[in-house]
Amino acid sequence: MDSIIETFHIDWKVIIAQMVNFGIVFVVLYVFALKPLNKLMAERSDKIEKGLTDAKQNEQILTETTMQYDKALADAKVEANRIFQETKKEAEAKKSEMLEETKAQVASLVDGGKKTLEAEKLKMVAEAKKEIVNLAMLATEKITGASKDSFDQKVIKELNNI
Repeated sequence: MDSIIETFHIDWKVIIAQMVNFGIVFVVLYVFALKPLNKLMAERSDKIEKGLTDAKQNEQILTETTMQYDKALADAKVEANRIFQETKKEAEAKKSEMLEETKAQVASLVDGGKKTLEAEKLKMVAEAKKEIVNLAMLATEKITGASKDSFDQKVIKELNNI
């Protein structure tokens, strides 16, 4: 073994010094580099994990919000349709009511017009009777030469009986 040590020029003092140097460098690197690096990596992993859980929660909230929005939209459409139908029914009822009122007014106007025409007709018939009586009396007077007063009374009595 001595020959190997001499062949490779191995010095135990140097090897021990190298091991001590390696130990010191290892401890310094471990304390000042590896430990903070592990801590930094753990914090980074926690942040990433927290980001993933937040993303899942946000996705769930978004899904719930979308469902609530769709439900609210559907409810609003149903409510709008209901209001539209109620308004339509009210408009139809109002239309029917106005139509009935208009028909009643037209019927009232027609009845009033008929009554007015009937009154005018009776008035014209009465005037025509008077005119016919006057003409008949004049014609009879001229033909018979009788007095107007005695004849008028007889004719008026007979016309009143008609």
